[in-house]
Amino acid sequence: MSFRLFSSGLTDGGVLPKEQVFNAMGFDGGNVSPQLAWESAPEGTKSFVVTMYDPDAPTGSGWWHWIVTDIPAATAELAQGAGSGQASLPPGASQTRNDFGFAGYGGAAPPPGAQHRYIFTAHALKVDKLEIDPLASGAMVGFMIYMHSLGKATLTVTYTNT
Repeated sequence: MSFRLFSSGLTDGGVLPKEQVFNAMGFDGGNVSPQLAWESAPEGTKSFVVTMYDPDAPTGSGWWHWIVTDIPAATAELAQGAGSGQASLPPGASQTRNDFGFAGYGGAAPPPGAQHRYIFTAHALKVDKLEIDPLASGAMVGFMIYMHSLGKATLTVTYTNT
């Protein structure tokens, strides 16, 4: 079986529920991070990083919505609300700054019009910790992920601000 990411509240290829939409900047979503689980991580996995990224954001570099680092290898799930302060992160895990400027989950908030993709990724790493500054940019965290990657599993949903 291959490395797989799944959710009780999200369907790969489906639409992001309002509960996971941002609650600021004119949006009235719940801004609650979704439940995510994974299985069949690559052999030798020592930790995980979970990210939420919008490659369609009109920035020239996409938009990092959520980054959770240093998730212990024995962990196979993040509870709903773990990125929003409504549930606990696994011991040792931490959140870095998203592109909204704070550490934690920031839901979908696209400009009106075009559909955006939101890619949730579980990254399996060959190191116990990334040793990254909590204020590091998503690009810096992404660089460190790929330096230590053993594999990744993704789940993609869409959202349109109409």
